[in-house]
Amino acid sequence: MHRRQQLGAAGEARAAAYLTQQGYRILHRNWRPDLREVRGELDIVAREADGTVVVEVRTRSTLRAGTALESVDRRKRRRLRLLCAAYQYETGTRGPLRGDVITIYAPLSVADASTELRHLRGVW
Repeated sequence: MHRRQQLGAAGEARAAAYLTQQGYRILHRNWRPDLREVRGELDIVAREADGTVVVEVRTRSTLRAGTALESVDRRKRRRLRLLCAAYQYETGTRGPLRGDVITIYAPLSVADASTELRHLRGVW
């Protein structure tokens, strides 16, 4: 696994731990649709009292390529909405899904004390 993949996986693990601490129940991690027409994955699908939440996790070690939130642009949000529709179709989930983003800035490592985590609700 490359360093970038390791950073991303560690960020997703940190985000899942954070959500669990906040009372969310993790339903799926790295969910991929069976439909060939829809490609991609949902980082985290979780349940909270208000309903089902899909969380996109963006981890950065530098800001050279922009902020983590900037990377969730219009194209990415469109793909996430398609993936959510596929998720609802394949799992039979009813009702609206809320789209959250967790950004993690980890200059050295995700376990480092200087790690900054932000949870933005209802972004997409």
